[in-house]
Amino acid sequence: MRITEAKFLQSAQGIADSPSPNRAEVAFLGRSNVGKSSLLNTLTNRKGLAKSSSTPGKTQLINYFEINFKTDNEELPYLYARFVDLPGFGYAKVAKSIKAEWNRNLTAYLEQRQCLQIFVHLIDSRHPLLDIDKNVDEFLRTIKRGDQIIIQAFTKIDKLKMNDLAKLKREYPDGIFISNLKKKGMIDLQNKITGYLFGH
Repeated sequence: MRITEAKFLQSAQGIADSPSPNRAEVAFLGRSNVGKSSLLNTLTNRKGLAKSSSTPGKTQLINYFEINFKTDNEELPYLYARFVDLPGFGYAKVAKSIKAEWNRNLTAYLEQRQCLQIFVHLIDSRHPLLDIDKNVDEFLRTIKRGDQIIIQAFTKIDKLKMNDLAKLKREYPDGIFISNLKKKGMIDLQNKITGYLFGH
């Protein structure tokens, strides 16, 4: 199975102005400089799909992308889902009132969006134990419904020494280990997503 089409659908501030919940959604969330936009572009093989910013925390909207998957099944040649790029947490230099509103909208999306099936929590492989990531992981496990899964994806593995990477893999046996630079781990991540959404 491969992604044949990926296109920007719309941005939203929260659930109220989000698209109709008629597609399974995969939410990508992580700290502001974890490499989320780069990962989405590499995963979908579309260079400018998700806009990365040199200013951490600049993305304050929920961005929706329509994704088409080509299958090997002649009777069902295409399957569809949405990837959802969520605002990065931490680092954002915005007014406290704006940040409070933004956090409220984000929390409501994560807790209440019925078509949300997968949380992809991106973690910088060089700093896997930061409090902010522990808190996010704890929060996701608290709100996760029975029909949802959490995928922990560790980015920037090209910056690790081999023995540090081996240690990380031992500590997180279910993790996905990614390098945007070397395009490593993308197939693993896609297979985990499609395996859960479509059963293959």
